[in-house]
Amino acid sequence: MPTRPIERPADLDAVRDSYDRAADNYAHMVLTTGIGDIRTHPWLKASIDAFADSVDGLGPVLDVGCGPGTVTAYLDGRGLDVTGVDLSPRMIENARRLHPQCRFAVASATELDLAEASLGGVLGWWSLFNLPRHVLPQVLDRFAHALVPGGCFIIATHVGDEDVVRTEAYGGVPVRWTTHKWRPEPLAELIEQAGLRPVAELRLPADEHTGPGVVVMARRPG
Repeated sequence: MPTRPIERPADLDAVRDSYDRAADNYAHMVLTTGIGDIRTHPWLKASIDAFADSVDGLGPVLDVGCGPGTVTAYLDGRGLDVTGVDLSPRMIENARRLHPQCRFAVASATELDLAEASLGGVLGWWSLFNLPRHVLPQVLDRFAHALVPGGCFIIATHVGDEDVVRTEAYGGVPVRWTTHKWRPEPLAELIEQAGLRPVAELRLPADEHTGPGVVVMARRPG
């Protein structure tokens, strides 16, 4: 049965343009500072390793909002059949340059054409916080629809009560996007309402680089 189209965020073009401008700086920062590289953060690495173990053998994996491909490449190295997609063409150019052995494509989380029960796993790894609050549930529904029974979804995002308008990022690059922060409990409820069962949660305190965060992993029943 065809799925209902997801509402296109009003600021999607501005967000794409912002990440295009920031892509080169961000890719350079990953290589030189370790930002965004799970291998420099043991708890985030453990979360991705648990996800990889859980989806191994269940089917293809989709890394939505993959940026320069750091996590995509890590999962490829773990032997998963993984594809990275990102809204920003420039991010994808960097991903292909840095990780030529991996598959990448330009796509918005709101425009993915995903067949039912076609994926073993989906990641929204620090990549869904730009989605408006009324759009995120639609995207979660689409991900749940695409997972095989037993398949897993993992999300990492920023914790808070407010929406924060960003005007610069990644070393002072001018940007224009809104970071929609979530409390862990409402986020877990949204994931459950999409038809997934949360199985683990990791809360991260603020540090010198970023504010508090949360990781939630959920499974499609069956």
